[in-house]
Amino acid sequence: MADLFDSAAAVPAADAPRPLADRLRPQTLAEVIGQEHLLGEEAPLGAMLAGGSLSSLILWGPPGVGKTTIARLLAHETDLAFVQISAIFTGVPELRKVFEAAKHRRANGQGTLLFVDEIHRFNKAQQDGFLPHMEDGTIVLVGATTENPSFELNAAILSRSQVLVLNRLDGRALERLLQRAEQELERALPLTGEARESLLGMADGDGRALLNLVEQVAGWNAAEKLGPKDLATRLQRRAAQYDKSGDSHYNLISALHKSVRGSDPDAALYWFARMLEGGEDPRFLARRITRMAVEDIGLADPNAQTHCLHAWEVYERLGSPEGELALAQALTYIALAPKSNAVYVAYKAAKGAAKKTGSEPPPKHILNAPTKLMGEQGYGAGYAYDHDAEDGFSGQNYFPDGMKRPVLYQPVERGFERELKKRVEWFAALRAKRNKG
Repeated sequence: MADLFDSAAAVPAADAPRPLADRLRPQTLAEVIGQEHLLGEEAPLGAMLAGGSLSSLILWGPPGVGKTTIARLLAHETDLAFVQISAIFTGVPELRKVFEAAKHRRANGQGTLLFVDEIHRFNKAQQDGFLPHMEDGTIVLVGATTENPSFELNAAILSRSQVLVLNRLDGRALERLLQRAEQELERALPLTGEARESLLGMADGDGRALLNLVEQVAGWNAAEKLGPKDLATRLQRRAAQYDKSGDSHYNLISALHKSVRGSDPDAALYWFARMLEGGEDPRFLARRITRMAVEDIGLADPNAQTHCLHAWEVYERLGSPEGELALAQALTYIALAPKSNAVYVAYKAAKGAAKKTGSEPPPKHILNAPTKLMGEQGYGAGYAYDHDAEDGFSGQNYFPDGMKRPVLYQPVERGFERELKKRVEWFAALRAKRNKG
């Protein structure tokens, strides 16, 4: 039964039609395109193979960059039996059969490389099931994932594996793959130079997607070379990789937020559009844009929050796609606004001081005394009514007795906070004068 999971269990007939992606599957690690940082002589996998020792691995990268191919070739290079399963279709009973078959191979002197596609889809308990078989050498685990392993995989699995990051295929790598495909087809694609570039862009870094597109174009038998418009009419651009609950979501919102903080409206609008094109909820973006105004602009431009809240309200009334323009306007405004995190820093410092001082009571002179007993206890005694003081400022202490006065809010010399800085310094000078007097 375990043979059902073996890669050699179902071999197609020699004359069976094969997709271009399958025909071009690399036969050696040297033929793998775009992952030289892992496969070179001094690179992690190159060093492992040179040393004759292969450890368990987690291959992390986007779709179509060679994770399955690399795993298969690693098994070939190390004379391990290659067994492939998918976390989507494999349950506990099937896993038991896989482990049992691996034990039999080990007893007969052969190890097993178990390749687990979409390993992040196994729950934590299922992932724990791999540990004893990894530790006793029954299997060398090679897991493939498109999600950040630190979020999706057990710490125990990660501690026993080396995480290797596979790169999205860049333009040069895709062009090499395209040339290899044309050699296999024994003819060049009927495309102009611009259309060729457009075809590479449609693949969006996915080698398998590129070969599927090449196969479509090759089947047209066009009499003349096709331009970008012809290509766009006949082909559908591959949807950009974006998971609203996964790593792409966190990466792109980080890029958006930091672009705003860096006062770059063009970059901010680009990442904003990328997220919307990927299907992100505009309400999530409206909330995050408002947070940016609070966290990174604050009182340097008090109008920033108003702009963001108003844009959020406009979106709720208009909906998509018109309402997204209001969010884009707010995004542009806050990207160009003066930046200050002075209140953010001050609030965090205030929280720290509050935790440190615990239950220290306010000084009695700023407490109300609604009862006679409280008055006898000194509540409100000596309180100076600021409106009666010179300049409307008494300079009294409002922190707990015995607590050294901290400096929490330190406005910056930008935007409206430049004016607030003058006020802070003016009150500080008056306080020192009153206390000295």
